[in-house]
Amino acid sequence: MYIILKGDKVEILVLVVLGLVQGICEFLPISSSGHLVLLSSLFGVEDSLFVSIVLHVATLLAVIIVFWKDIVFLLKHPLSKESMNLALATIPTCIIVLILMPLVKESFGGGALAVSFFISALLLIITQKLSKSSGQFTKKNAIIMGIAQGLAVFPGISRSGTTICAGLLSGAERKESAKFSFLMSIPIILLSLVMEIYEISVGGVSVCVNTVGLLLGAIVAFTIGILSIKLMLRLTEKANFKWFIIYLIIIGILTIFI
Repeated sequence: MYIILKGDKVEILVLVVLGLVQGICEFLPISSSGHLVLLSSLFGVEDSLFVSIVLHVATLLAVIIVFWKDIVFLLKHPLSKESMNLALATIPTCIIVLILMPLVKESFGGGALAVSFFISALLLIITQKLSKSSGQFTKKNAIIMGIAQGLAVFPGISRSGTTICAGLLSGAERKESAKFSFLMSIPIILLSLVMEIYEISVGGVSVCVNTVGLLLGAIVAFTIGILSIKLMLRLTEKANFKWFIIYLIIIGILTIFI
């Protein structure tokens, strides 16, 4: 299994573009992995799952920077309500992802990408019409968001969008749902990285990628990711996803013909 980019001269530029897309899309409800698969196909990047995971780690660092106070609190108080909620969300996500992993790897070929974009758009439409906030965040909200995160593992189905929608539809407070969605990505991205490293080191998987390009792409993804988090926190408070819905429908249609 190899990562091959068409043309040595464009390797760095391609990976920087992928980093830019990852930083913009990861925290907005439009699926960063879906866009990475689409662009990887256009640019000639094979095994886009590895590239996707590396860039996801970059945006994970953006989450750590923005929410560092919350993360320090979680580490200092592992038995707190917040820590327990995070654990409750992570468990169903891990179970679902392990069950679906063969399908997930196959989905990075992009065969069902258009359908996945449409599913993300439909979920935003439903949430915008039906969501209601109870003003508090409960264990029930955490579990539902954890299940949603597990089901949103396919490219084209936005992880942040799906989990935030799950929180809002289950009655959680808007800003808390968004913040929890970002925090619950931390253990999952770390586990994905560990699994990918294991496959590379033990499973006989070979990776050939422009190291400088991937590093620059990761830096771009990290920087833009910080801005995207702050934007999404503001948008979630208003629960106005109209432009994202329109965009997902358009990109879904375009994907059919690409």
